[in-house]
Amino acid sequence: MDFTEIYKQSNSLVAFSSGAHFLLTAVNDRLIVRRSDTFQINRTWLVDNSPSQTNITLANSSKSKSNSLPGSETLITHIGWSCDSEYILAACARRGVVHVLKLRDEEWSGRIDSGAEGLARAEWAPDGRTILCFSEWGLRVTVWSLTSGSAIYIQFPIYPDRGFAFRADGKYFVLAERHKSKDTLGVYDASESYRLVRHFPLPTSSMASLALSPTGNHIAVWEGPLEYKLYILTLSGDILQCFTPDHDPGLGIRNVAWHPSGTFLAVAGWDDKVHILDSLSWSPVTTLELSSRAPAGVTIWREPLGWREVTGGRGFLSFERLQGPQALPVIRPDHSKPHPKSGTIQLEWNKTGRLLMVRFESIPNAVHLYDFPAPSQAFSPRLRSILLHSRPVLHARWNPVRKGNLVTCCGGQSLHTWSDEWVGESGEDEEMAECIGIPAKRFEHRDFKWAPDGKGLILLDKEQFCCAFEVEEGEAGS
Repeated sequence: MDFTEIYKQSNSLVAFSSGAHFLLTAVNDRLIVRRSDTFQINRTWLVDNSPSQTNITLANSSKSKSNSLPGSETLITHIGWSCDSEYILAACARRGVVHVLKLRDEEWSGRIDSGAEGLARAEWAPDGRTILCFSEWGLRVTVWSLTSGSAIYIQFPIYPDRGFAFRADGKYFVLAERHKSKDTLGVYDASESYRLVRHFPLPTSSMASLALSPTGNHIAVWEGPLEYKLYILTLSGDILQCFTPDHDPGLGIRNVAWHPSGTFLAVAGWDDKVHILDSLSWSPVTTLELSSRAPAGVTIWREPLGWREVTGGRGFLSFERLQGPQALPVIRPDHSKPHPKSGTIQLEWNKTGRLLMVRFESIPNAVHLYDFPAPSQAFSPRLRSILLHSRPVLHARWNPVRKGNLVTCCGGQSLHTWSDEWVGESGEDEEMAECIGIPAKRFEHRDFKWAPDGKGLILLDKEQFCCAFEVEEGEAGS
């Protein structure tokens, strides 16, 4: 794996364009676009985040003093590429300003002032010509069109960071709203200027979030952290099922993940159990549960101790493959204290849906990989592999293109990979886990992002980043 030089960034705002040809970075109030093949700077903008007249009036009338750090109000808080990489979005939430820039036209620019309602979040819609601006205090979502220059307002979203989704084809936009203290769901036709299609009450009393199925036919909606209830609804508002486990876990749902085909739904809470529901009956067909002992037949990979000293922080080293049943370092949570370290912190299917990655908070150093059979095989999911790291896992993500390629981040100056695409001596695919050193003296790997083509990674430190790319066959590198 080859690594680039280290570059500056702010707020982890680094993003590949949709074709992975360019790399967008925010550094304080400046935008930088680099070519991803040479990392030469292609274009830069100094963003003018001066407040609107409304914000100036509000600031002058306010008698309270701001606790923010000097200069922090002008920092860029959100960036994004349009789907065709023609336009760039840069927002400063503290000033209520969104800038729109055009990559191939240095003279063209646009600006959105949020006004008195404030700005909590800004992002592109799937069409690449519409921007969604979520206001503060759940007042409204403003849908700005670059084509017409007009705005459409949708009132009272419950959350600015979840509780909404677009259908895979981008035609419908679903939004969780709260009207008269009741949870409701709005379905809007994005192709018809966000015309309201359906508006119906939800059965939840305090909705936590929602997840739209990959087929776009069903919506999973679940309650807040105090009640374990999940509802399956159609886009017309019909309730198909209400799922509650037979036992009372005491707390609510923590994570929900649709299978890529929409045939299964993984549901997990705070009790170290993952329920798999099928789309025929919407009832659990199997339950995956964390055990303090890995059974025989499960492949266990353990990160070797002191491997960075052995490699000098460069190159890579294979994980140790343990044989036979193994005891796992499960931490038993103290439920008498608030925020117990238990439950499923992450659920994620791979691209084909043959593998489910699960991270349990009571065993923070481990990643569990469950194998799901093909549709033509008997349905019997099983625990396939466990990755044991020397430090708690901060993030783990599947490759967006390849079916069996996983990367994990545990801090420090390294990253870890797992793949079942390794060609063994027999000529068949085998799995392999490796730890790879990042050749930098002052770099703390805190997070990462995949390139859209799955061939590269953005590795993030607090105020720096670098990129890592796979070495093409026939090239040298580490």
